[in-house]
Amino acid sequence: MQFGVFSVGDVTPDPTTGRAPTEAERIQAMVTIALKVEEVGLDVFASGEHHNPPFVPSSPTTMLGYIAARTERLILSTATTLITTNDPVKIAEDYAMLQHLAGGRVDLMLGRGNTGPVYPWFGQDIRNGIALAYEHYGLLHRLWREDVVDWEGKLRTPLTAFTAVPRPLDGVPPFVWHGSIRSPEIAEQAAYYGDGFFHNNIFWPADHVRRMVDLYRRRFEHYGHGPASHAIVGLGGQVFMRDNSQEAIREFRPYFDHAPVYGGGPSLEDYMEQTPLTVGSPQQVIDRTLGFRDVVGNYQRQLFLLDHAGLPLPIVLEQIDMLGELVVPVLRREFANGRPTDVPDAPLHPRVAASRELEASPA
Repeated sequence: MQFGVFSVGDVTPDPTTGRAPTEAERIQAMVTIALKVEEVGLDVFASGEHHNPPFVPSSPTTMLGYIAARTERLILSTATTLITTNDPVKIAEDYAMLQHLAGGRVDLMLGRGNTGPVYPWFGQDIRNGIALAYEHYGLLHRLWREDVVDWEGKLRTPLTAFTAVPRPLDGVPPFVWHGSIRSPEIAEQAAYYGDGFFHNNIFWPADHVRRMVDLYRRRFEHYGHGPASHAIVGLGGQVFMRDNSQEAIREFRPYFDHAPVYGGGPSLEDYMEQTPLTVGSPQQVIDRTLGFRDVVGNYQRQLFLLDHAGLPLPIVLEQIDMLGELVVPVLRREFANGRPTDVPDAPLHPRVAASRELEASPA
C-alpha cells in the first residue's frame, strides 16, 4: 500500500490574512512539500497540471525532474496529465526522459481536466473530450511499446515510421493510472488496458465511488487481466488535523469557506458527511481512511490533499509531519491486516522494486 500527497498547485489567498503567495513562492512551496513527504517516510508525491490561474503547475515534468534530483526514494507522479490537450508524442518523450532522470521512480495519472477553456487553448474541442482521451492514449500506449510506429487516427496528424525518444528506461514504460471522478468511459479505458484506475473521490459520496471502482474491477476481469481483486485502484482525499475535532474544524473553517472548489456550497459539516473530506483528529483520519476499504475493497494507493485553499506552508508541513508520525504507520499496519496475499501491490519500475528489496533484506 502506497501513501502520499498530491498538490493541485492553487495560488489562493490565506483567508485569515488576505495574503496570497507569489507564483515563485507557491512553486517553491510545492518543492518543499515534496521533500517533506520523503523525509517523513511517505511514498508518493504527485503534482497536478493546470494552464489557467489560479494554478501554477503548468509543466509537471519540469517540477518533478527538479524534485527527482533532490530525492532518493520518492515516487514521482502526476495528479493529472492532460491526455486530451497534450500531444501523446510529447507525453511519451517527456515522461520517458523523466523516467531516465529519476531512475524509474515515475508514474503518471492521465485525465481530461476540469477546465473547459483549456481545450481551445491547445487547439482542441471539449466536445471531443472522451474521444481524445481514447485516441491519444491508444497512441501513447503504442509509442512506449513499439520502437517504430505507423499510426493514423481522426484527431491528430498521422505518424509514419516514428520512434519516440528516449525509449522507456529498460524497455519498461511508466505505469499509468487513469484518473476520473465521474466518467465511466475512463474506468472502462483503464480496465481495457489493464492499467490502474484512480478515483479522486474528494468531491463524491461513497456510493458513487463504489459504483465507479466496481465497474473498473468487473471490466478489468472481463478483459482477461486477472480477477477483479487484482485490479489496481487508487483514491484521493483531503484531510486537516489537529489534536481534537473541535480545534481542527475551528481552524480549517475559513479555508473551507473561501476555497475555490468548496466555497459557496454545502457547509463544512455537510461536506464532511457527504464526502471523504476529514477534518478532525489523527484518529478520525485513520478511522475514515480505513473505511475506504469497505467501499472499494483492498486498494493500492492513497493520496492526500493538504495544501489547498490558501493554507500556509508551515501548517501544511505540520500536517505532513502528523501523517508521517501518527497516521500512516497505523494505516500501513491496519491495511496489511487481513489483506489477501494475492492482492498485488502498486506496480514499480523493476529498478525501483529491486532497490526496495535490497533495502529490506538483512545486512
